[in-house]
Amino acid sequence: MADFVFWLCLLLPAYAYLGYPLTLALLARLTPTKPVPASEPLSVSVIIAAHNEEAHIEQKLRTLLTQAHQADRMQIIVASDGSSDDTVSRARALEDPRIQVLDLPRGGKAAAINAAVALADGEVLVFTDADNQWNEHTLGRLLAPLADPDVGCVGGQMIIPDPGHSLSLGDSLYRHYEAWLRRAENRTGCMVSADGALLALRSELFQPVPGQVNDDFFLSTCAPMAGKRIVYADDAVVLDQGVDEAGKQFRRRLRVTVGGLQSLACRRTLMNPLRHGFYSIALVSHKLIRRLAPTLLVPLLLSSLWLQGSGPFYRFFLIAQLAGYAVGLLGLLDTRGILPKPFRLAAFLLITMAGMCGGLWQFLRGHSYQQWNPQQNR
Repeated sequence: MADFVFWLCLLLPAYAYLGYPLTLALLARLTPTKPVPASEPLSVSVIIAAHNEEAHIEQKLRTLLTQAHQADRMQIIVASDGSSDDTVSRARALEDPRIQVLDLPRGGKAAAINAAVALADGEVLVFTDADNQWNEHTLGRLLAPLADPDVGCVGGQMIIPDPGHSLSLGDSLYRHYEAWLRRAENRTGCMVSADGALLALRSELFQPVPGQVNDDFFLSTCAPMAGKRIVYADDAVVLDQGVDEAGKQFRRRLRVTVGGLQSLACRRTLMNPLRHGFYSIALVSHKLIRRLAPTLLVPLLLSSLWLQGSGPFYRFFLIAQLAGYAVGLLGLLDTRGILPKPFRLAAFLLITMAGMCGGLWQFLRGHSYQQWNPQQNR
């Protein structure tokens, strides 16, 4: 029995984080690249849900107004979710007819998005955050894949240019890992979801966002729900910042895990391979098994303790686990960033796994996060 528990708890995480990506990478090499046809300019509505973003909103709006891509028509809607600072006044100060500002009562990010989309008249909805940075070509590169009528949603690439001196190093490396995985999913036509920092969706596919889900996953999966593909535009770049503080990393992972599992429950029909084919397998592998995998680490450690006398492999694997946890704990204690990078990476992984386990527990207890505070993630 201990052997069964050990191998189950070892192989499932190994599949989620290594086996599935490597299989996709192999399939991607065998899949020809599909050329992107030329397209006519589309009308665009850019949606920015914001809460207390006075430090970022003006710069973000100026960047949007100076995009090199010439849309058929540009509309920018800032939906302030009960901001108590000068977000609204600073957005209105630009006095550009393309900008509409909604001063909404506090209702959560999903409510702000839904209110903004109700006023949108563009053929394409582009969702982004106030605090991330675009370059002048971001919008054009994001919209280019929509020339293919089979594409319903496009996601861009989020990069952390300054990985900092602590846990944000792991954040940055994780973004690179996700980008590699999404490229492979993209080549094989089964990209699972897009990041909400930069996401374009055909307006006719939009469905109102429930309050308890992760908005980026829900919005991007509007496409496969309608039989359309999600595409990854890795040349459409958005710059973000990492999080160095352990408490913030842990709370963010809690919130993302709870919302992610609620999103999967809401979109559970997408996990039926009889209806959605290989996309369903990719969704289960990328989103479900990966979120459940960290909970297997405790029984993996316990079964390793039980089996340590059964041979050198089990003994070595037990020592490797204990060493990994020790390195992670030392990395967490190293608040000044003195230890080498592997310690910081191990600390990030430890916090991430703990947050995912806590998020699963909260999900099973029926907890949800409808309110949001972007400042908690910085």
